[in-house]
Amino acid sequence: MKLQLGVMFGGASVEHEISILSAIQAMDHLDSSRYDILPIYIAKDHQMYHSEQLRNVENFKDLDRLLKGLSPISLCPKGNRVVIQEKARWFHKEKTIDLVLPIMHGTYGEDGTVQGYLRMLGLPFCGSELLGACIGQDKIVMKQLLRSQGIPVVDWAVAEESTFDDKQFDSIIAQLSLPLIVKPAALGSSVGIHVAKNKEELQEALKDAFQYDRRVIIEQALTNMKEYNCAVLGDEEGASTSCIEEVLKQDEILSYHDKYEGNGKSKGMVSASRIIPAALSEAMREEIEQLALRSFACLQASGVVRIDFLYDAGNDKLYVNEINTIPGSLSFYLFSDQQISFSQLLDRLIALALRRQRRHARMIFSYQTNVLASFQGGTKLMK
Repeated sequence: MKLQLGVMFGGASVEHEISILSAIQAMDHLDSSRYDILPIYIAKDHQMYHSEQLRNVENFKDLDRLLKGLSPISLCPKGNRVVIQEKARWFHKEKTIDLVLPIMHGTYGEDGTVQGYLRMLGLPFCGSELLGACIGQDKIVMKQLLRSQGIPVVDWAVAEESTFDDKQFDSIIAQLSLPLIVKPAALGSSVGIHVAKNKEELQEALKDAFQYDRRVIIEQALTNMKEYNCAVLGDEEGASTSCIEEVLKQDEILSYHDKYEGNGKSKGMVSASRIIPAALSEAMREEIEQLALRSFACLQASGVVRIDFLYDAGNDKLYVNEINTIPGSLSFYLFSDQQISFSQLLDRLIALALRRQRRHARMIFSYQTNVLASFQGGTKLMK
């Protein structure tokens, strides 16, 4: 019997369109002899839809027309299963979901929101659990945890919109010194990120970043820098690294354009300019692999993630930059040297999720008791 696999994508995120690309790539490579693929698209207004039309990227070019022809759905627990129900139709064939593959980048998807929703429904899912997803999306918490474990990260400071003032502005410049990189704390795909070379640019960068997040992270900029990425596949029982890529950029930082619109293409992270495998010494390759595995464990990750590194060539220092718990294109291209196809990578992600669900089913979450049956007091507050 085939596994009823829900592929969830879209969402109210600035990375909405990239999620669509990544999900359609994945659905095109899932083994249809093993899985019944159920596309579940979440629009920017949070409505969910299910239709085979959602598997064709061409249909998304006129989104209003596409959605006018579809009925919103909800996911509903029914006995010991979860089904897709159309809100506008009383009589339709219900579809059961066995497992969800979330391919949602950024806010309301990669940040633990969807993972918590699926856990509440009792639906197993691929990728990082709720805690790992939350940590991975929050650059501030992530850096704090990495540094606590002795994993090197670039020096940083935090600015909160509600308390930020001129005194803190001057203090950050004195602490870190210009040039600085400004990033929204919980956003991805290089949205809202700026390099500030002077005070005026820093003020403008902060103003823009605060449009995306109430908390902003400000990092010391490395002037002679290279960027490397390494994916990790596995869970707490064992994980392995992919090959390492050097990502090339046209601007001072790797921009949204570099990642997703490079060379005039729109194929997710596959379209970015890169060198695979990166030209590295054996010592550097081993250092990146070991730091990737340590970061994967420290940040409670599972499934497939991409860990991004910064190399300060002037000082010969390597830093962990961030983790992407649902990377663009699921980083399938980084496993090509290991003869792992995109289809095989997806099979492994699903197998990891099913193994976690078996572990989860053996755990105790509640007791079979009813305290209220013998409760004789009222609900008046005690003083």
